[in-house]
Amino acid sequence: MLEYGPGECLVVAAEVAAMGQVIEATSAEPFLCLNLLLDPAVISTLLHDMDGLTQAAARSGYGVTQAGPPLLEAWRRLAELLDRPDEVHVMSRHVEQELIFRLLMGRQGNLLRQISATDSSLSRIRRAMAFVRQRHADRLTVNAMASVAGMSVSVFHRRFKAVSGLSPLQYQKHVRLHEARRRLTTEQLESAAVAYAVGYESASQFSREYKRLFGAPPRRDADALRKIMIQE
Repeated sequence: MLEYGPGECLVVAAEVAAMGQVIEATSAEPFLCLNLLLDPAVISTLLHDMDGLTQAAARSGYGVTQAGPPLLEAWRRLAELLDRPDEVHVMSRHVEQELIFRLLMGRQGNLLRQISATDSSLSRIRRAMAFVRQRHADRLTVNAMASVAGMSVSVFHRRFKAVSGLSPLQYQKHVRLHEARRRLTTEQLESAAVAYAVGYESASQFSREYKRLFGAPPRRDADALRKIMIQE
C-alpha cells in the first residue's frame, strides 16, 4: 500500500493491477492529479544526452518521490498550455522532456532509466506482463511467462514479485478481475458470462475472488460504481 499527497508524485514503470482512492479532498481544497504517460523513446534520447549517469537495478516497478520546485514548475507550465492550444503541439514536447529529465535526476531515476533499456531486468518483466495482459483469459503457466521474459523460472518469479508486488499467477488473477470489473460496470453483462470471458471456469470461484479483492460481490460492486459514475 502506497500513500502520497500534495507535492509528491507516483512513478510507475510497470503496468501493475492496482486500485486507488482519494482519502482527503474538499470543495475548497479539491483533489487534483496530473498524469504523464512515460515515453521510452523520450527517455532514451535524454539518457543519450546525459551520458555518464550510472544505472542501478530498480528493485520495484513503482515508487513515490517528492516533487521539488523545478518539477512542480514544469508541471505548471505544461498545465497552462491547456489555455493556449495553438502552442501545445510544439511546446508540450519541450516541457515533457524537462519533466522526464527532472524525474531522471531524482530518487526514481534508476526506475525510469530501465524503462528505455531493451534488455534490463525491468524491461523483461514488462514484456512478460504485456504477455499476461494480452492472454489473461488463457491458462498460462509460470514457465511460459518466464520463457517470454528470457529468465529461469526461479529468477523470473523472484524479480516479477519484486517489480509488481504479486506472484506471476496472482498478477494474472488481478488482471482478470480488473477486466471483469470494467466489463461489469461499462457493459452491464451477467456475472457468469463475464467470469467465463476473463478465463474463469467456475462462476462461484470468480464471485469469491472478486469479493475478496473488491470487497463486494460482482453485481453489487458494479451497481455501486455505476451510481458513482452517474453522479459525477
